[in-house]
Parts: sequence; C-alpha cells; structure tokens
Amino acid sequence: MNKLVTLAFILFSFALAAQDWKGKFEQLDQLLPTPNEYRSGSGAPGPRYWQQQADYVINAELNDENQSISGSETITYHNNSPDVLKYFWLQLDQNINEKGNSTLKTANNSVIDSVTAKTFSATLGLNDFDGGFKIKSVKDASGKPLSYTINQTMMRVDLPKALAAGEKISFSVEWSFKVNDRMLNATPNDGRSGMEYFPEDGNYLYIIAQWFPRMCVYDDVVGWQNKQFLGQGEFTLTFGNYDVNLTLPADFVTGGTGMVQNLKEVLTEEQYARFEKAKTTFDKPVVICTQAEAEKREKTKSKEKKTWKFKAENVRDFAFATSRKFIWDAMAVKIGNSTPLAMSYYPKEGNPLWEKESTIAVKNTISTYSKYTIDYPYPQATSVHAASLGMEYPMICFNFGRPDKDGTYSDRLKWGMIGVIIHEVGHNFFPMIINSDERQTTWMDEGVNTFVQYRTEVENYPDKPIGRGPAANIVPYMKGNVDLQRPLMVNSESVVRSNFGNEQYAKCATALNILRETVMGPELFDQAFKEYAQRWAFKHPKPADFFRTLEDASAVDLDWFWRGWFYTTDNCDMSLDNVKWFKVRKDQATLENRTKTATKGDLASGKNGGDGKPADFSQGPEYFSVLPTDKRFYGEFQNRLDDKAVISKMENKNFYEITLTNKGGLVMPVIIEWTYKDGSREIERLPAEIWRLDEMKVTKVFAKDKEVVNVVIDPLKETADISIENNVFPKVTQPTKFDELKKKGK
Repeated sequence: MNKLVTLAFILFSFALAAQDWKGKFEQLDQLLPTPNEYRSGSGAPGPRYWQQQADYVINAELNDENQSISGSETITYHNNSPDVLKYFWLQLDQNINEKGNSTLKTANNSVIDSVTAKTFSATLGLNDFDGGFKIKSVKDASGKPLSYTINQTMMRVDLPKALAAGEKISFSVEWSFKVNDRMLNATPNDGRSGMEYFPEDGNYLYIIAQWFPRMCVYDDVVGWQNKQFLGQGEFTLTFGNYDVNLTLPADFVTGGTGMVQNLKEVLTEEQYARFEKAKTTFDKPVVICTQAEAEKREKTKSKEKKTWKFKAENVRDFAFATSRKFIWDAMAVKIGNSTPLAMSYYPKEGNPLWEKESTIAVKNTISTYSKYTIDYPYPQATSVHAASLGMEYPMICFNFGRPDKDGTYSDRLKWGMIGVIIHEVGHNFFPMIINSDERQTTWMDEGVNTFVQYRTEVENYPDKPIGRGPAANIVPYMKGNVDLQRPLMVNSESVVRSNFGNEQYAKCATALNILRETVMGPELFDQAFKEYAQRWAFKHPKPADFFRTLEDASAVDLDWFWRGWFYTTDNCDMSLDNVKWFKVRKDQATLENRTKTATKGDLASGKNGGDGKPADFSQGPEYFSVLPTDKRFYGEFQNRLDDKAVISKMENKNFYEITLTNKGGLVMPVIIEWTYKDGSREIERLPAEIWRLDEMKVTKVFAKDKEVVNVVIDPLKETADISIENNVFPKVTQPTKFDELKKKGK
C-alpha cells in the first residue's frame, strides 16, 4: 500500500511539472517590500509613517520684453524623518533646456528621407536658445553662502551643520532663466512650460511651471529622489505651504496654484464684483474678465507693473499662467461641505469653444473624482488654454483645444479638448494629492488618473467617444510588437516613447476597468479604491501600498492580477478549442447489473462515440454512464446518496465539456455566453482561479437544461482578448479579402 501511494505521488508531481508552470497564481510577497513600521502589510501608512515638509516664500518677476523670469525663494525645510541630513537635493528641471543636455545626448534618432525643420532642429539641438537656471546665490538664513553642486537637472546644497531629526532650517536661492518658446519644441519634451507668441497682436501667453528650484522628496524607501529629469518621467515633490508674489505687467491677468490674496488691487471694481458673484453661482460660469476687456488690453500694452500675491496650503508645487490676452470665468461647485471654484483662463482664440465647455468640464471632473476618491480639498481648480498641450499642476492645468480662425471646430476637437481637461484637472487627485512618483512608476499617476477620467466621461458625457478604458480598445496595442512593450512596473524613462500613452495610460486604465467591472464588481472595487485614496491623500504611496490596500479592503486575492497585468507583457488570448455534448444513458437500470463491465470515469472521455473533436453539434450528443455508488465508499456512515434520484435528475440534462487553452499567457476570468436552441441566451462567469492548477489548459463540464447551439468566450469583450476568432464554437470561418470583394460584385 505504501508503495502504491508513493508511486501515485511521483506520477502526480511529474504531471504538474510537465505543465510549463509559470507561477501565475503565486503571491507577490517576494516582489514587494517587506512591511514595516512605516508602511504596513495592509497597504496603509504604518504607525511611524513620516514625510518631509518644505515651505516656500517666492518673489519673482516676469519680464515681457525679453521673456525671462528672475526671482528669489526662501525654503523652510522640516526634517520629519528619523535620519540626520547633511545635505539637500533640489530639482532644476529648467536645465533640460540647456545646450548639450542629457535628453539630447540620450535620445535615439536616425536619418529619414524627409523631416520638418522644427523636428530636425529639436532632435539635434540646433537652436541657439540659452536655457536652464542661472543660479545667482544659495545662502543660509543669516545670508552666508552655502556650498552647492549642480549635477545636470539636480542641485546638491551642503549644510554647514547636519540637520537632526525633528529640526527645521531655512535657506534661500536666487535664480533666473529665459522662458522657452514651447511651440518650437526647442528640446524634446520641454513643452510642458514656456510661452506662445501671437504675431497678429504681438502678445505672449505664458504657462510657467518647473520655474523655481524645488526640493526633492526624501522618503523611507529610497532616501533622496535621485533620478535625473530626461523629459519623459516627471517628478514627485514635497508637500508644503506657498507664499508667492508675482510681479507682472499691470494689464496681465493671472491664474495660479492657490488663491490670489489681493484681488481688489489687481482687478477693477467691476471685475472684483463679478468674482464675488461667481463664488455663489452654481449653474453656469460667470465671466470675470471679458473678451472685450482682453481685446482692449492686447492693443494698449501697459508699461506699468502689478504684483499678484498667491497663497497655497499643503500643495506639492506651484505653477501659473499669465497674459494680457486672458478671458477669465468661474463658477462654484458644491462638494461635501465646501464650494470650490471651477475656473478657466483662455484667449479669444479659444472661443467660442472654451467659454462653452472648459469650466463645465472642470466642475464635472472635481465632482466625479470626489465621488471615487476624497472630497476635493482645495479652494479652486483651473483650466488654462494652451495650444498643443495637456499638463497638470496643483489647482491649475494647461489644455489644448483651439478652434479655427473663424470660430468653427469639429466634434473631434471638442471631445478631445474635454477629454484632456478632465484628465489634467483629474491630476489634482493623482498625483497632486495622492502623491506617487511618476519618474519611477508612471502608471500610479497617469494610468490611475486615466481610469477615473474614463469614469468621469462615461457618467457626464454619454455622447463622447471613449478612447482609453474599455477592454476592447487596448487590443491593438496588446497584440502589437511585444519586443517594444514594457511591463507597467518599469521606470518611465525605459518605456518606448511611441508606446508611452498606450502602455502607461491606457493599459493601466484598462486593467483597473477590468478589475472593477469583471473581476471584483463595482461595489467591492469602489470601496477599496476609495480606501486607497483616503489612506494616501497628501502622502507618498508606492505600488505595494496600492496593491495591498485594494486586497485588504475587498478580501479579494489579486496577486495573480497584479502579476499578469503589471509585471509582464503577457496578453489575453483564450482559445475555445473544443466543446463536446453529452447526455446520460437511458438504460441505467440494466447498467446496475453490469457495473463490473462499465468503464469507471468515462464522463466526457469521448470514448462513447464520435472522434472526440466534433466540429459542431450536428451529430448529436455522446453518451456516458452513471454508475451506482459502491456502498463501501460511505464506510460506517448511515446517510447515503439516492443514486436513482440523482440519475433521474440527470437523465434530461445536457452536459457540455469545454476545453480552453491560454495562448497569450495572461490568466483571466472566463466569461461564457450560451445560446440555446430556443433562441435564449445565458452568460456564465468563472473566476480566473479556474486556471490555478493548469495555467495553460482547462477543461470543465457544465449541466444545462436546454440544448446549446452556440458557445462564445468573452462575448462582451471584457477581457481584452486579442483574438476573438478562436472564441466561438461552432467555428466561424472568417471571410477573406477575396470573399469580401466577391460579395461586393467586384
């Protein structure tokens, strides 16, 4: 007996080993960091979680004559970590515009037979633009110079005395830079910030970001953020409070992070009254600075100056937009117990599209995102018109959408603009509040945000064509060149540029949509997703915190899902290889007398007729036997199964054996649509764990009261299956191009 047991074990082990097992259902423990007192195993911040704080007082002036900015900042840094700090690191992102920058040096390019002069100049760095920060001084609170070292887009500041845990220190930086013409794309990926010139009226529109030296993040995982800015991956930043004074031409209208503290000084009495009205107007935007006023400013061009004073609390960055061309409108939005303002700034070139759609889109965005995450916590959210751009910062973002010169525009332009506004305003939540590091894991910023953008579009714009989110829309990318694809869990600079949108935006959004709609269900998913947002608002989450929280808050083991969708480039290609139809033999009474000759375990074996692989259901069912249960099986127990009742119950049923193979490698739930002879249909859902014992092939039997005429896998295109041709039984021959031409009579 012992020998038999051993032999059976060996055979069983061998069978498992022969299955090309990939560990798709193994836990992620070995891939995720060990939980600790800073980050718990549940995905929540640990009892000793900490993060730094950096407060800024900035005084800056924009020179509209030579398009430059100069300024000084005082940074007060709070060391909330348990570590002693001997030096600081600051980001100098403007240095991407320096001649000979690393972005140009590391860019891949080749000669093609034709290229635009703009692209040629940008790619090879042939322009004469002298960009980047000019650091004038770095001083301590007493005015003594501090030693500093600039390494490309980063600057190290050495402290005269190490900063102990719990201490804070203030120091100042004085700097200047020339504002780049972002429409020339002077260097690859530098168009996030800069100016646009309007030759018709000789004015500039400035969208200014990454415009002052900013503290890098120092955290419990990597210490100082230490990756250079190459253009593609953006940044994570330290939360703090901002007091910003911007000196500008007196006729400029300005929007920025936070709220203007001296509106009565920079607006006319009438404009200020309109602003106050907007604070209590919820049905439509109130125009604060009108188009007629903007057109008048375009012509007069004041030589005087005014200072706009901004204040922003608990934000990770500050950006602004300014121009004498700006029209400004605003409306109030009811969210929880607060009424933040939705606002837009745009030149006349943006109308009539912008006055109709922008601020309404801002309102819809912060309302919907608040439902899925946290109530929008800031006093305002602003959308700024900027040609050929979509870019985000706390409380302000820059968005494209310019009609033709005669004011006409296509539906494509309108929907594209609305989509971009939703996306960029949505970035207030990811990563401006739930503050992930895009340079390390872009999907936590762009992908998660794109998912909530999709929810916002579906719920507020039912007529809008949807791009990223639905599973079917990612299929062309998933079935593309795998050699150019990267897992979501890679550094942003490692992603092939041409795949960046599909990979880090669309794939993640699709994955989360599938997780919500197909794997977890909306109720469980929404609860868990909201828990993540609440736990990590105004903090610095990592991927493990996201993964663990969604599992912790839902009681759903999702390691298989993260492993497949986030750590591999596998795709979903389930093939419905075969469907066999069976019925129970009618001569069961006779069979009871012939149990010794009956084949044990011949259910769905294919031994009772047919070739084992029918092409359709036309040949009728195969038959199998149901044997009486041997009484020895029950042992000493008195209760027995009524074999005759079971057999009687099964006699009129149809049994269908389905065989599936996993050709793409990505394990997913199995969704089956049964079409019955009477024309009715049924959708049956099986969890992904059906693949847990054999990741490449599964066989399963289903009992049905009615005869089946057609079986389809993934009928609603929920799983991003890249090949629907092999999802149908009986097989459907796909028409060739010749067949299509023949049908057309050509």
